[in-house]
Amino acid sequence: MFGEILTAIVTPFREDGSVDVDKFRELAVYLVDNGSDGVVVTGTTGESPTLTDDERFALYEAAVDAVGDRATVIAGTGTYSTAHSVHLTGRAHELGVHGFLVVTPYYSKPPPRGIVEHFRAIGEVSDRPIVVYNIPGRVVINIEPETMAELAELPTVTAVKQAYDDLDQARRIVELGLTLYAGDDNLIFPFLRLGGAGGICVHTHVVGPQVKRMVEVFRSGDEAGARRIDEETEPAYELLKVAPNPIAIKAALNLLGHEVGGHRLPLVPATDDEVARVRDCLERAGLKIPAAA
Repeated sequence: MFGEILTAIVTPFREDGSVDVDKFRELAVYLVDNGSDGVVVTGTTGESPTLTDDERFALYEAAVDAVGDRATVIAGTGTYSTAHSVHLTGRAHELGVHGFLVVTPYYSKPPPRGIVEHFRAIGEVSDRPIVVYNIPGRVVINIEPETMAELAELPTVTAVKQAYDDLDQARRIVELGLTLYAGDDNLIFPFLRLGGAGGICVHTHVVGPQVKRMVEVFRSGDEAGARRIDEETEPAYELLKVAPNPIAIKAALNLLGHEVGGHRLPLVPATDDEVARVRDCLERAGLKIPAAA
């Protein structure tokens, strides 16, 4: 296991649009100090489609240096090009990351055998573990149980980030012997009940300690107590629905004083109305917003 709670970390940008590696390092340390067992770098939350390869590599190196001795660093190296994914994975391996998050190839809609060959090719460039990222809402294709069973036979495929609320399919992932992570934050609790490990999350940027505590309470046998904690974080789930990810979570981090900057197009900053709604969610979650914000 990579840990129970992994945060898909945002990529901070300066006013000129360049990557702010120093702020990234600060945020990675903050997350690990506040409930995260590791970070996923250059996922969709990290705005990976707008990053150059060199920017990706700088972030992997910074994450390994900042927290790699006490937390797991997972590199999001999956793209819709197998050759590009192989290149990113090989270089991330050289930089010392602990594993890879690889999304189902998007846009081209490969058949199941193409998905398997995509993961097979990526797995051949590193002996470190791969987390399969199944998110049909963004890539259109759902990895069906039969295909997941084939992926489970690949030696380095060890886990699945499942952003799909079909509990039967999630249970099948566990039965295959793969580590199950919730890919949508509100699925952590139901997936724990199926034998899941935890989640690869976004809301843990702001409620990391609470979510980590929820998992610990569940593991202690107090399911009702874990459910109560989960219900208390409901405003953080609402926050993520204010605007497409990562617009809302970046607005939240900026309100809380983390200064992660804005976005690269086609993403745009939160509107005044959206910021107000984010502020309301944070306050209802019990978080203190600095007066200057």
